[in-house]
Amino acid sequence: MKAIVYDRYGGPEVLRMEEIAKPSPGTGEVLIKVRAAALNPYDWHFMRGTPYPLRMMAGWRKPKNPRIGVDVAGEVEAVGEKVTNWKPGDAVFGGAPGAFAEYVCAGEAKLASKPENVSFAEAAGANIAGITALQALRDKARVRPGQLVLVNGAAGGVGTFGVQIAKAFGAQVTGVCSTNKVETVREIGADAVVDYTKEDFATGEARYDVVLDCVGNRALTDMQRVLKPGGVYVGAGGTTDNWMMGPLAQTIQRILLSQFGRPKLLVIWAKMRREDLAEVGTMMQAGKLKTVLDRQYQLSEIAEAMRYLELGHARGKVVVVPEA
Repeated sequence: MKAIVYDRYGGPEVLRMEEIAKPSPGTGEVLIKVRAAALNPYDWHFMRGTPYPLRMMAGWRKPKNPRIGVDVAGEVEAVGEKVTNWKPGDAVFGGAPGAFAEYVCAGEAKLASKPENVSFAEAAGANIAGITALQALRDKARVRPGQLVLVNGAAGGVGTFGVQIAKAFGAQVTGVCSTNKVETVREIGADAVVDYTKEDFATGEARYDVVLDCVGNRALTDMQRVLKPGGVYVGAGGTTDNWMMGPLAQTIQRILLSQFGRPKLLVIWAKMRREDLAEVGTMMQAGKLKTVLDRQYQLSEIAEAMRYLELGHARGKVVVVPEA
C-alpha cells in the first residue's frame, strides 16, 4: 500500500510517499481503508521535531515512527480480536497514528460512526479540531445560553468548530478573522465578525463572558481587558509554529496573573475521548456542526498540503485523499 513516511525531521520536503506493507489489526484494533485524512499543526510539529522536548517522545535524532498523520475517516476493512463495536464495511472517523496512507490501524475506542450526511473529507477534519472546541467551550468555559462569546481565530480549524458549538449552546458569538475570511465566519453562524486588519477587538468597548483563543497572538492582559467580571478565557492553540509552546507559555502566565484575582485564564489540552467524538458526530448529523473545508490534495501532494498549512491562512481544514 501507499503511505507517507519520513526518516528525519525538517520541512515538508522530508515527507515522501512509499510502498509499504499493509498493516494488520491487533487486539482491540480495526483496519481502516482511508478515504480522507486531515492535517493539523500537531502533524507539523512531529514533522519538524519541534519544540525539542517533543523529541523525548517522538525520537531524539530521528522519528521513532516513520508514519505521520492522525485525523482519519474511512471504512472498516477488518477487525482484530476483542473488537465489539465495529465490523467490516462500517464508515468511521476519528484518530489513527499514520493516517496519511491508504490503510491504517486504529484502536476501536478512538473511532465513532461517520454521520451519514457528511462526506469522508468533512468527517476526517472533525476529530482533533472538533473535540478541542467542544471540550474548551463545554468543559472549560461551561458556555450557557445568552452568554457573549468571542472566538479569536474564528476561521481556522478549531475556530470554525468553536463558533458553531458556541451557537449550538445558545451563545451570542463574535468571530475575529482577516478580511478574506469574514464571509466564511458569518456563514457558519457568527452574530458579529471583527476584521482584525481594520479593528482591534482588545481596545473596543465590547465585553464577553467567554473568550476562546485559537491563535494565541495577543497578550493575556489584552484578553483580560475584554472579559466581563467572572469571565473565562480559554487558550486552545497558537499559530502553526507555536501550537504547542504557545499554550505552555500561556499556562505559566495564567498561573501568575490568576494570583491577582483576575478573570479565569485557562488552557485546553484536548483529550481524545470516544464519547466526545461521538457527540461531535451527533451534532454534525443534526446539522448543528459542519467541517469547513479549505483545500483537498492527493496523498502524493502531501508536501504541498503541509506547506499550505504552514502558511497559517487556511479557512477551516486541509485534507488529503488517496490517489484516484
